[in-house]
Amino acid sequence: MGLAGIGAGIAALAAGIGIGRIGSSAMEGIARQPEAASKIQGAMIIAAALIEGVALFAVVVALVKA
Repeated sequence: MGLAGIGAGIAALAAGIGIGRIGSSAMEGIARQPEAASKIQGAMIIAAALIEGVALFAVVVALVKA
């Protein structure tokens, strides 16, 4: 497995960091403008899903290449 395992781990780690940053920024935005919470939450969920999709694709590619 070797490098494929490392690649899959890096993809998962990067996705976790990205989703964490999205969540942090969304909470800051909601704290500043509580009336925009629903719009911010919707955008946050879509962005997190896109990041998770790319990370899942990277993990699959890394494991198939192994």
